[in-house]
Formats: sequence, C-alpha cells, structure tokens
Amino acid sequence: MKVALLGTGFVADYYITTLVNHPQVELAGAFDIDSERLRQFCDYYRVRPYADLDALLTDPEPEIVVNLTPPELHYELSFRALRHGKHVYCEKPLAMRFEEAKELVEFASERNLTLAGAPANALSAACRLAAETISSGKIGKPRLVYAEMEDGPVFRGKWQTWRSRSGAKWPGLHEFEVGCTLEHAGYALSWLTTLFGPVEKLTAFSALTFPAKGPGTDKVMLGPDFSVGCLVFRSGVVARLTSGLAAPRDRSLTVLGDEGTLTVGDLWDHRSAIFLEPAEGARKVSVRLADRFEGWLGKALPWKPAPGRRLAYPADAAKPVLPSFPSQIDFAAGIAAQVDAIRAGRQPEFGGSRALHVTELALALNNARDLEQPYVMKSSF
Repeated sequence: MKVALLGTGFVADYYITTLVNHPQVELAGAFDIDSERLRQFCDYYRVRPYADLDALLTDPEPEIVVNLTPPELHYELSFRALRHGKHVYCEKPLAMRFEEAKELVEFASERNLTLAGAPANALSAACRLAAETISSGKIGKPRLVYAEMEDGPVFRGKWQTWRSRSGAKWPGLHEFEVGCTLEHAGYALSWLTTLFGPVEKLTAFSALTFPAKGPGTDKVMLGPDFSVGCLVFRSGVVARLTSGLAAPRDRSLTVLGDEGTLTVGDLWDHRSAIFLEPAEGARKVSVRLADRFEGWLGKALPWKPAPGRRLAYPADAAKPVLPSFPSQIDFAAGIAAQVDAIRAGRQPEFGGSRALHVTELALALNNARDLEQPYVMKSSF
C-alpha cells in the first residue's frame, strides 16, 4: 500500500529509515511547506516531491497520508486528508485539544477510514516480551508501575546544531514551546495502555521549571518541561509517570507484582534489556555482593547491577533496521500495522479510540495546571 509523507522535518528521517522493515508499505512521495527542506529530503532519499499539498491529497496512488507536521497543525491537516478519502497516520498528539482529536476519530469512522497515531514503540519486540512475561504470571498480579520519560537536560546541549541524516534541523525551540509531555509522554503511555488497558482517572502536576533554554527561548511562551501523573487503570493497576527535560536520561519502566518485578531498561529501544526478579528466593550474587559492599562502606554505591535475570529474546526474533541511539524505535511499524489492519478490515492497534485515549492522557498530563484534579477520563478503548 502506498503512503505519502506530509512533512519532511527531523522525524521524517526516522520514518524513511525504518520503512525498509515493512515491504507492505511503499512511499509514493512527500511534501513540505519549506521548499528547501523538501528538496533536501527528496534529493537525499530519492523521493518524489509533490508540488503542493493539493497535489498530494488529490494523487490517487497514496492511500495513507503520514502527518509529520508540527502538533498544532495535526488537526487541520489530518482533517483535510480524511476529507479527501485518505487514511491518516498522525504523529503525536492527534490534536492539541481533546475535542478536536475526538472529532477527527469520529469523522474517520463515519467515512470508513482509519486514523492511527504514533508512537509505535509499543509495537516493539521489547513490549511483546514484557507483555508475554506479565501474562504468563511470572510476577503475579501487577500492582504498581513506575514509568520514566526523562530525556536529559537537552537544552544544555548544542541543540541548535543538531541535524537529521538528510540535514533537517532539530526543532528544539518548537519542542520547548509544545512541552516535553506532549512530545514524549506518549512513548510511555503506549506501553502502559498496551500492558494494562485503559486509564480510569489520573492526578497530575505540570510546570515550567527552566524558562531559559538557550537563544530565542526568551521570546516565546514555553510549555511545561516537567510533569508527573498518577494513573489509575480500570484493571486496578496504579502507575506513576514522570516526563521531563532536566533530570538525567531515564526511559525505564518498572512493574511490581505480587510475586516479582519486571524492569525494562529503555522504552525507546526496540530490543531493550528486560530483567525479571522474583519477590522471594535467592537474588543474583552480584546484587547481594553490592549490598554487602554498601554496608561495609557505609554508603550507597553510584552504580549497582541490574536486579534479577535478564530475559532472552526468541532466537528467531527479527532484528529490524533502526535509527541510531537514542531513538532505536521502528517508527514505520505503526504505518505497517495500519496497512495490515486496513487489508484485514479492522482497526489498527493504535487507531481510533486507542489513539484518542493516549492523546487525552498526554493532554491531561500536560495541561494539569488548568484541569480539575483528579481528572476523570472521557475516552476508553
């Protein structure tokens, strides 16, 4: 099935890099309002450029429009694509307001079209392995989850100089405006909703803690660079999700159950290290030695061995082409899942109500200062 990219900025390189993993997806062309950025991208990857947006939307070849534009344009441009009879795969969030995201999902449903949303990191081998381990009962009933989505103090780096493979600038100033929660919380929310289902309610807090983030940031209104939310799932699981742009990089997930703990090292890694530690029984020798050494020193060690046993991936598990560290996600997996769902006549895993639910959660976390707490979810799946 042919798709067209709407937007050729920094993230577009991640999508085109991982398209090779999915032979059921073929790229028909791309368009960007920035003609120089479009030329640069299409020359580098030998992609057909569209002359304008209408040329893309009226081209009968692509059946899916992949919306990679800035978040504040998602609603308008996704709506235009749907009105032209195109399925849409949209970068996160679906819209900047819940009502607009809901309208998009309902409109797509009325037209018998699919609207699916990023991120695709929960379609990873790591998430499958974690889900299978939890379902097998090896940690007993999951009770409590800690999810971290800390990307490190990127505003202290040379972000103005960062470029994609094709040469697109990293849109740092705009990401600071939108806020780290809308940009990054979805990576944790996709995993959490995959493993534990829909959220019933949440209590959240968000704030702008570092207003000075480099050249130009004093002239724009910046979004929250820190948020924390406590989520209550309909399944009974309770989770705490922290998103930020200042603390050391940490994208881990810890699931505590009646009979053990599951620890995922990095939610951005398709084949992240995953450790399983029983609640009772002998712990690893290295962990016990570290504990004894701390007692002997009388202080905590700066580094300790990972708890439990590292789980092995199936020997025949595919090893897809991935972007370089730290974004080792198969970005195109979400598009491929949408193609497979359209062919099968069903909703994709992160389509429709599921995409709306993840969007509502991210918005509720980001906009916590303006919402009554606890926030009761309006959507489900």
